[in-house]
Amino acid sequence: MADQAPPEETRIAVWDLPVRAYHWLQFVLVAVAAVTGFLLGGRWIDVHVWAGAALAALLVMRIIWGFAGSTYARFSTFLPAPRTVFSHVRELKSGTARPHLGHNPLGALMILALVAVIAGLVVSGTIIFGGVFKKGPGAAFFSFATGFSAREIHELLAFALLGLVGLHIAGAFFESWRTGENLTRAMVTGRKRLEPGTHEERPIAARPLVAVVTILVLFGAAVPLGLSLAAIPPSGMPVAQLDPVYRQECTACHMAYHPSLLPVASWQALMDNLDDHFGEDASLYPETATTITAFLTANAAETADTKPANAFRRLDPASPYELTATPFWKRMHGEIPDSVFAAKPVSSKANCAACHRDAEAGAFYPANINIPKEDLK
Repeated sequence: MADQAPPEETRIAVWDLPVRAYHWLQFVLVAVAAVTGFLLGGRWIDVHVWAGAALAALLVMRIIWGFAGSTYARFSTFLPAPRTVFSHVRELKSGTARPHLGHNPLGALMILALVAVIAGLVVSGTIIFGGVFKKGPGAAFFSFATGFSAREIHELLAFALLGLVGLHIAGAFFESWRTGENLTRAMVTGRKRLEPGTHEERPIAARPLVAVVTILVLFGAAVPLGLSLAAIPPSGMPVAQLDPVYRQECTACHMAYHPSLLPVASWQALMDNLDDHFGEDASLYPETATTITAFLTANAAETADTKPANAFRRLDPASPYELTATPFWKRMHGEIPDSVFAAKPVSSKANCAACHRDAEAGAFYPANINIPKEDLK
């Protein structure tokens, strides 16, 4: 009697297109956010923020699809009870765990953890962007102190996300080895092998129209709301226009420093000692000096809640009005060689405007940094 041919492998559609698109887009966006956040520095902050905003939008769409998608996209088919998770772990230890067409219980927990951590990153990032940089929909509502405090949470969540991604990849490789099913390929093709005896969930038809309408309604309301919030004047912003008398007298020798960069006491001390202004006599007519002093002290660091205003309040007592002597300035410029400051068109460590396009406004937004190429030769 001839040997019977082995039965042909049966593959069925498991992951629909929206789930696969979400998976790979999330991977790309997390990679962009991680590289710009950990490796490329402040000048890439706009790319980092847009990656975070895209992750937020993607997350909302995935949650909607979790209620309107096809069988294995729905939360109702893969969110496990604690008893199911513990049972699955015991089966893994004993080597009796069966394959799952959709997410296994541990994989389902990973999905929930990723959703929670990314949501936390979006919220904390919004607080930082509004409080520290005075931009975005949170700029009118969060103080610098609140935004600065959120940095630690954001960083911890970022490391947690990287850890979860690593565990997710390791779990996918382990499960592929254990079951003989290439899970990476399955997330590309959407199809998985139907093992004999494998339980197949009752088919649930996707409801794309419901998903599209829900997305349009939510984003149709969220986008205008976000733009409206972002249009509210940020809290703690410094005076926008420099006094013309101050600008004229100051720029005769150097750039016009925004008054929010030094506290009242420092401006007062500087104006009281114009006859020895960094080794030069910069004395002014009394009326002119009075006008400038009034402007500087009325708009000093105490009146603003920006990052520079807060940072430059911590002065070196031996140099009460030298920005370049502050711990903050030294920390932020510590890796820049002195040759960069000496070369034209910078020429001096005090020439902030040579590299910071918004220096005169007192903003110093990281994306507005542009070190002249001539200085790097």
